[in-house]
Amino acid sequence: MERLVTLPASGRPGRSWSGFVLCLLWLGVAHAATPLNGAWREVGAGDTPQSVLDEYHSGRLQSFNPSLLERFPHGAKGSWVVIAPQPPWDDSARMLTIYPPPLGAVTVYVHDQPQTLALDDFSAATHGHGRLAWRVPAEQAASAPILLKFEPTETLSAPVNFRMLPWADYLRQDAQWLVFASACFAVMLAMVLMALCFALMLRDITYAWYAGYVVCYALIQGIQTGFLFHPLEWAWLSGMIVTAGSVAVALSVSFAALFMMRFCELRRYAPLLRVPIVALSIGMIQLVLMRCSQIPILVEVAQALLNPLLMIGAALLLTAAIIAAARGSRQAWFFLASWTPLLLLTALTSAQVNGALPELSWLNDASLAGGAFEAIVLSLGLADRALRLRHDRDIMRVLADHDALTNVLNRRAWSERAGVLLASVQPRPIALLFLDLDHFKLLNDYQGHNTGDRALVAVAKSLLAELRPGDLLGRYGGEEFVALLDGASAQQAMQVATRLCRRIHRLEIPVTEDAQLLSISIGIAMRQDGDDVESLVERADQAMYDAKLNGRNRVSLYAGSKLMNVSSRRRLHVVETRDRDR
Repeated sequence: MERLVTLPASGRPGRSWSGFVLCLLWLGVAHAATPLNGAWREVGAGDTPQSVLDEYHSGRLQSFNPSLLERFPHGAKGSWVVIAPQPPWDDSARMLTIYPPPLGAVTVYVHDQPQTLALDDFSAATHGHGRLAWRVPAEQAASAPILLKFEPTETLSAPVNFRMLPWADYLRQDAQWLVFASACFAVMLAMVLMALCFALMLRDITYAWYAGYVVCYALIQGIQTGFLFHPLEWAWLSGMIVTAGSVAVALSVSFAALFMMRFCELRRYAPLLRVPIVALSIGMIQLVLMRCSQIPILVEVAQALLNPLLMIGAALLLTAAIIAAARGSRQAWFFLASWTPLLLLTALTSAQVNGALPELSWLNDASLAGGAFEAIVLSLGLADRALRLRHDRDIMRVLADHDALTNVLNRRAWSERAGVLLASVQPRPIALLFLDLDHFKLLNDYQGHNTGDRALVAVAKSLLAELRPGDLLGRYGGEEFVALLDGASAQQAMQVATRLCRRIHRLEIPVTEDAQLLSISIGIAMRQDGDDVESLVERADQAMYDAKLNGRNRVSLYAGSKLMNVSSRRRLHVVETRDRDR
């Protein structure tokens, strides 16, 4: 899912996880950074830039290592930070970077002239991408300390580190980050577009919830990294970082809950958890409305409730996914595979806020790779879901189109396919065979319906084996079968029907105890101009009845007012009893 809980009280959007290996593709490149020392304290009443520098020189500020993540309070007055370059000093063009970029402003004091750095600042000529960057003036001595002031902000301060890089190394690192971030955002955007297309094509709201979630997640990452401000230059978001971030976080949780509920099939696998998950989604939407109301009391309540609901929601969705996966939901495993790592990153970044793991600065950019990773895994899950739905649909279609006992086409499906064949083919001979088992009622009466069912199955298998793969065979009802032979002349149809009679008789299925064997009578009708399925079946049925009247176990061809009979008695031993029975 997303980085749910990094800021317990502030409402700053949380940070997420994924493979930090991608981050190392650009973070792992060696840069000739200048060694730095650092010191800080909170802003006090009556402070001036010179008085703070004097305190620094006298050693009265609290020391820290600028290369490691350090958290500075952004309370009512902010914090003073002094960064001092160490030898060997370099007088060439240099850039001071602050990573990850704080959501509040940072003021740099040079010769008592303040310069403000902020993610949504569009006035400066030089901007860092994914960090705040300040170009050290050429007239400033390489050994001179740099005084910064982290201005007060309503968000909880996140830990940052500092680097002093030569201009060329900074440009190289900046370009690498842009490539990395652009690739991650491109992956997320591609997955969103794909999901929206499938939502429209398949009319499945699940894809729309997924697209909404990924869009909100990408918006969170774009705000936190500053990508929306530089390089995208979305100036209209200036001054709205906290509000937009909080809204994006709340909406992402709402979309994630709705998506997860349908994607993991909670109605089937965890029905008791559907109600609290729906409540979570509605609650997050209410927080969005409260946060955007501009009513101070509602904004404060929404800000206070956001992170507790995030933590509750994370636990709820994780529990629901685990239960659904344990009960057989295949999609729940995709959800866990993409979302659980993000919860691990949430725990790590939360620990960083409290001062732990100061050396793992790559966790902040791992969230970008996490977004791309999660989008890909969930897209694979959606593709798998679509394939399974299609497979289930195909199975249902097979079950709906085939006779449950004999596994040949049922009457409805056969009639539909025969109608399509009659309407679509070019004028050429088509033969319809109407087949009826002889004395089948006697078999059921003497040996029971179970034996009759087994006989029908054996007959259907024999018919399928004798006919061509392209011939349409169906069970028309009871002991009646129909077969449509495309491209078969009358003579060929008679030959096929005669073989079918012989094959059924050779099954040697006894009807009664007096050695009477099951046989079949077949009527044939050739397609004529203007024929439809009903008219063709009617003529073939008449021909079949003629075969019955003329002794059974034979083939009869309908030819206008004449019926041509071909007996198979010359080659088959047939015992006829009870001519009145079919």
